[in-house]
Amino acid sequence: MSKIKDLYQEKLTTAEEGIKLVQDGDFLIVPTGVGEPPALLTALSEHRREYHDVKVCQILPLRKFGYLDPETVENVRHLAFFLGGPTRAGGQQGWIDYIPSYFSEMPRMFQDGLFSADTVFALASPMDDFGYFSISLGTDYTIAAIEKARTVVLEVNPNVPFANGNNLVHISKVTAVIEDDTPLTEVGLPTIGPVQAAIGKYVAGLIDDGSTIQIGFGAIPDAVVMQLTNKHDLGIHTEMFGDGILTLIESGAVTNLKKNYLPGKVVATFALGSKRLYNFMHRNPQLEMHPVDFTNDPWLAGKNDNLISINASMQVDFLGQCCSESMGWTPYSGTGGQADFVRAANRSKGGKSFIVLPATAKDGKISRITPMLTSGSAITTSKNDVNYVVTEYGVAQLRGKSAKQRAQALIAIAHPDFREELTEAAKTMNLI
Repeated sequence: MSKIKDLYQEKLTTAEEGIKLVQDGDFLIVPTGVGEPPALLTALSEHRREYHDVKVCQILPLRKFGYLDPETVENVRHLAFFLGGPTRAGGQQGWIDYIPSYFSEMPRMFQDGLFSADTVFALASPMDDFGYFSISLGTDYTIAAIEKARTVVLEVNPNVPFANGNNLVHISKVTAVIEDDTPLTEVGLPTIGPVQAAIGKYVAGLIDDGSTIQIGFGAIPDAVVMQLTNKHDLGIHTEMFGDGILTLIESGAVTNLKKNYLPGKVVATFALGSKRLYNFMHRNPQLEMHPVDFTNDPWLAGKNDNLISINASMQVDFLGQCCSESMGWTPYSGTGGQADFVRAANRSKGGKSFIVLPATAKDGKISRITPMLTSGSAITTSKNDVNYVVTEYGVAQLRGKSAKQRAQALIAIAHPDFREELTEAAKTMNLI
């Protein structure tokens, strides 16, 4: 134990010293969301002009750090696996690069050298007596990147929970450690309006007791969760662990007893929520945080019978193709784990995947159910994978249906103001 503590002290430094380990040309890997280390990224931002051609790679940033600057992209540039609030404008303007990928395949891409990983910055729990840190908040692709990296710098924060699962990093793998006690970023539940509530009611009505749930982020998925509190023996196998799922656990609806795969365990790869959620995660025997090639692998997740996948989209065409990440050719977010879990639900015995979206956009001026996707749209969930599509006007079950049947079912759940127009388009396309 004393040798481990001595090793920790040898590697303990400051953020200003830690960033000096970054070399020009490095690919710097940062975990998802709350797992991003604020002290290190702030220091990097303040000194960004001292670097050349450093690429910061991340799937979902939460804070707009100073390095997110179009004037200094020759120094430090962001490479996005998914665009969020801090990076969306840069992705649309072209000074942030977007790298398409399935979330589940990102660790393999590091392993195969398709993504480079020179340096890793990650937020971590305090070290335990055996020399291990937990990177519980953003396990995702970070474990794989650490295995490939030349340099690993951990930002140790006492607010980070020490979680069970394959999310541990030993001090021997770490190049440097810094300490910081900044409060963790908290993200509350989104506002749920009548449209979201109506969609949630439709989906909840199709979820049976004993199902295993994957839930995406957003008002509609959380509206579904809020209507599941009276269910029994639900299980959780998901990518994001948030306050909506915590509410389900606290209601008694989740027992994980009916899961075929890792029964008794909540399984996730990153966390995004409140301090209450982070406290719940700490050394909780019913929770395991694992890398994303484990949680999102369609074959592994699909081992659970009655797997339910709930994810939001932006536009669906008559064939059922779902655009969930762009507005035409303009990027908006990314693929994330939607396709992973749609396919997992399709593999699952009794599984169901739900694509949820309001029937209209822009204050009712545009139908989200369309004859064809807007030109340039990114297809997130393919016509061959889509199962249920749900709006506030109903449910369209598309799997196993013909193109004509799909068009009819989707028109029936479109906003009434657009159904005549959509019907005429379907006739022109010889679908009706």
